[in-house]
Amino acid sequence: MGKKGIIKKAMEVGEIGFSKDGGAINWFPGHMAAATRAIRSRLKLSDLVIEVRDARIPFSSANQDLQPQLSAKRRVIALNKKDLANSNVLNKWVRYFDSCKQDCLPISAHSRSSVRKLLDLVELKLKEVISREPTLLVMVVGVPNVGKSALINSIHQIASTRFPLQEKMKRATVGPLPGVTQDIAGYKIAHQPSIYVLDTPGVLVPNIPNIEIGLKLALAGSVKDSVVGEDRIVQYLLTVLNTRGTPLHWKHLANPIEETTQISEDKPDYNPKDIRPKMKKLPDASDLLYVKDLVAEVRHALYVTLSEFGGSIEDENDMECLVEHQYEVLQKVLRIPHKSSESRLMVSKKFLTLFRSGKLGSFVLDDVPES
Repeated sequence: MGKKGIIKKAMEVGEIGFSKDGGAINWFPGHMAAATRAIRSRLKLSDLVIEVRDARIPFSSANQDLQPQLSAKRRVIALNKKDLANSNVLNKWVRYFDSCKQDCLPISAHSRSSVRKLLDLVELKLKEVISREPTLLVMVVGVPNVGKSALINSIHQIASTRFPLQEKMKRATVGPLPGVTQDIAGYKIAHQPSIYVLDTPGVLVPNIPNIEIGLKLALAGSVKDSVVGEDRIVQYLLTVLNTRGTPLHWKHLANPIEETTQISEDKPDYNPKDIRPKMKKLPDASDLLYVKDLVAEVRHALYVTLSEFGGSIEDENDMECLVEHQYEVLQKVLRIPHKSSESRLMVSKKFLTLFRSGKLGSFVLDDVPES
């Protein structure tokens, strides 16, 4: 198949360690090995685990090495970034987890109402333990960049109004790159009973034996772009979109993106003192119009290239030609100078930004297992 051909070619170039036999991605920073050992030991003491996964890759974003221990604990799977995932497919994943007798809840870590629902579910799961244990330990685990620390910060904000805290609240460090949280820190969120939440660093398995899972993790930002290469990530993304026929649904799309000037009721509370040094100029109407027009042009370009494609999606060489043609068209649409030596890299970075921000639409890359 065309997609398999692109995945095979991903093994042939670049600085990432793809093994010839299994195609494994070897990316295991030193802090991850120590963190994995610490997580394993603390899992034995935890009363409940919140396993945060990326809603766009509900299966691929699971740390398979930790699954035997996690499945043996009281566990809630939080599918974060639900606003970036296709709701219909995401609901099918929730039903799948329900059929496996596994608690699962799609969330947005920055939404107060969403995190409240998660806390309600956690309390329900802990109800039988609260009566006999004075101190409870909730552990938050997940692969890099799925939103663990952002979730803990939201829990803190809600807990500050719900529970009497005994000491000043400490915020978790949040960053856009995988590997920001590099040690295990505990945060007290409630008293009587005392409930502690442990934020852990994002930990991947020592190697990723499946190339496609590795590319999905890279696409979602769980593996640094420089490790895999932006070019290969975008080749994979375009191949998936073409294989699924996604651009063909963009023909009559009138409103590519929703108005971003609307303020959500679920917008998290912030202390003005916390954000004053980081305040930036808000985008004006012309900025929003530019982004909206750019997204519309990108979608239209992908629609035209796929609808006029005369080859076979299933053929490896045909798919490669289509993707190369789409790169050329995207370079024009994204206003990347042809003479630039890094033009292809610039196209890849801009296109990835549009995808990861949800501007191109909502997607779930993992297929739901058959019951």
